[in-house]
Amino acid sequence: MNKVLVFVSSVALAACDVSSIGIDTPATGMPPATAPSAPSDSGPALTADPAALAASLVCTGDLASQPPALLVHGTAVSAEANFSWNYVPALSTLGYAVCTVQMPNNGMSDIQDSAEYIVHALREMNRVSGRKIQVLGHSQGGMIPRWALRFWPDTRALVDDLIGFASSNHGTVDSIAFCEAPGGCAESFWQQTLGSNFITALNADFETFDEISYTSIYTYLDEIVVPNLPLTADTQSSALAGGANVTNVATQDVCPNNLGEHLALGTYDAVAYAIALDALTHAGPADPARVPLTVCLEPFMPGVDPTTFITDYAAAGMVLGQTVANAVRVPEEPPLKCYVDNSCQP
Repeated sequence: MNKVLVFVSSVALAACDVSSIGIDTPATGMPPATAPSAPSDSGPALTADPAALAASLVCTGDLASQPPALLVHGTAVSAEANFSWNYVPALSTLGYAVCTVQMPNNGMSDIQDSAEYIVHALREMNRVSGRKIQVLGHSQGGMIPRWALRFWPDTRALVDDLIGFASSNHGTVDSIAFCEAPGGCAESFWQQTLGSNFITALNADFETFDEISYTSIYTYLDEIVVPNLPLTADTQSSALAGGANVTNVATQDVCPNNLGEHLALGTYDAVAYAIALDALTHAGPADPARVPLTVCLEPFMPGVDPTTFITDYAAAGMVLGQTVANAVRVPEEPPLKCYVDNSCQP
């Protein structure tokens, strides 16, 4: 797994001086900017196969009696590889009904299509539970719910917290050289590139909604979502603009010696988990000041079995490597859907 990741990162970093790159929309320095909620607007009709949507949602526990939590996996890994050995058991122990949603082609396809799976998951979980949902996502999984919330307004009333781990909220420079190589790259790689049409549309004019609490957890050692640097507000790709309902925090802000990198944050990092737990157990987003510093000494988050960690982590790496190797490559970014600019014909 690390060989694949280092290859992608090193090629892009050789072509780009990340220290000189800022995010087009400053992340933490922006004043709050929100759009009308319009919760009665259900957004565009879902085009995905209903059977595929139904099969993509897998739940552990009883949605009818337990608080619901939705886990959204990252690019190139399956929901099982990402979460079955960490967040599913950890949140289940806390009493949550934990659901995972499996995106098409392990998140390598057009993110606009994958977002429909998130919309379906939120609606179905709320229908069964009657409660607002805690959403936790890793990498693309922390970003893609924001696309669903933006373009399917009814989903905003269904979400309590959105907690992202190393989320690609403003894209990454890592994919630039990768996608410009002969043959191009996977659709979602194009879309998660810094400055892509998709990222521009995702963040145009506003990034958050007041009725939802956002906690964006990232790492200064991220080798995949780049840049996430401890310099200025516009060098943190994962960070979100907003007001008191938004917390942006690096694991190193809590534990300066934390070595968690991109994959660690959404799979086994104890500091990232502790920050997420604070958000889950308090009103509003996480407050890093409430996180006990004893977590800095923990090698794994709850839910991770130290005796099987190596095999669990390696299995996730195999899924990632095989998915990237077998992905369909396209020469350019997929076009934006007509609902993005309201140009759809009635």
